[in-house]
Amino acid sequence: MARPGEHEGAVQTPRRVAVIGAGYVGIPTAVLLAHFGHTVVIAERDEYRRSMLQKGLSPILEEDLEGLLAACVSSGRLTIVEDAAIAVSDAEFVFLCVNTPMGIDGHADLSYVDAVCTQIHAALPHGAIVINKSTVPVGTSRRVADLLGRPDVPVVSNPEFLREGTAVRDSFAPDRTVVGGDNQEAAAAVGSLFALTGAPLVVTDAPTAELIKYAANTFLTTKLSFINAMSQLCDALGANAVDLVKGIGYDPRIGFSFLNPGPGWGGPCLPKDSHALLAIAGTVDEEIPLIAAAIETNDRQQRHIVSRIQELAGGSLSGVRVGVLGLTFKANTGDRRDSPALVITSLLRSAGAEVVAYDPTVPSSETSDDLEGLVIVETAEEAARGAKVLVLLTEWAEFTTLDFGALGDVMEQRAFFDGRNIVNLDEARAHGFTAWGIGRS
Repeated sequence: MARPGEHEGAVQTPRRVAVIGAGYVGIPTAVLLAHFGHTVVIAERDEYRRSMLQKGLSPILEEDLEGLLAACVSSGRLTIVEDAAIAVSDAEFVFLCVNTPMGIDGHADLSYVDAVCTQIHAALPHGAIVINKSTVPVGTSRRVADLLGRPDVPVVSNPEFLREGTAVRDSFAPDRTVVGGDNQEAAAAVGSLFALTGAPLVVTDAPTAELIKYAANTFLTTKLSFINAMSQLCDALGANAVDLVKGIGYDPRIGFSFLNPGPGWGGPCLPKDSHALLAIAGTVDEEIPLIAAAIETNDRQQRHIVSRIQELAGGSLSGVRVGVLGLTFKANTGDRRDSPALVITSLLRSAGAEVVAYDPTVPSSETSDDLEGLVIVETAEEAARGAKVLVLLTEWAEFTTLDFGALGDVMEQRAFFDGRNIVNLDEARAHGFTAWGIGRS
């Protein structure tokens, strides 16, 4: 596996690169290319993010990112500006890494992509290559080319496959690099930027490259929904979901990856991409019932978990205090977008519960809209205090070693629900808890 630092300065021909957007895709991409010896300029309009980056500080939580970022900034290979037109004025490669949120109809909202094209079209040097790195629907490469109105500027699709929390590792040691475009020479040139990763290179046409990202993420959602459906069946039959995973995961045709039952899938990619793929299929009058079923199964899993918590509370959540551990959509990230933990806390509150929550990335002083109605505290013990049920919803490492003796002493009732199956329930039971997990009671 390639390691950060292993190939530093090894690029034979450093290239001039612009990255538009300093988010969860743009920053790791820029750092990787700067680390490999290219000269990279990031354009970011948000003043807070831009200021952090200029100081060599990362505005997002990612393992190993800040040290690499600081080194690239101090070396001069990575600079940060506000204006996208200035960033691209001398670039050979321009990566579009802007947000493409889900619109009301399930289609990706391309307004940020459109806006960037308007900003940079006149400033692009002759022969520069524009690369769609954001997750975009099939046909976006052609849309970008039309908006740019520059026949001399090829447009290429290069979808990202980064996982939040491991984005640096995924950048330096990807499973594959996918590049697609009508201009195969331009596509190959983009692929060469990532040659030092040693990953297999898939060069294809633009529509296929754009579809690959949606297909990959949606396959993962179907796998997650399948195992969550099995966990519900385990609850009904008195079976053990943890052992079930072992029993099928050792089959190499199935594998263990994305086979862990949980509170449903979420985050900034999987829900958005699943709905977008359904919307894309609809534009050509195609239906994919499997994906629709995966989405419904995900919703059902979250309702099922709330019903299990209600059972632990004695049959009703009205006026019941519930302590929640974890609010981010997964561990090792500060991202709460489409977090299943927040969906479940909302369902709990709708059922009448008072929810007190602790997450290591959320200070008690935070007042974001997605936290409305929640009481945020600074420790797991504070979340447990006075609670009738304590619920674990994000798999932070610190929650694997909970002190059930101390937690039980401050709770109204010793009841615990492990929504990630990361806790030894026998230990909780030894301290007098009624303890259940996903597909295990």
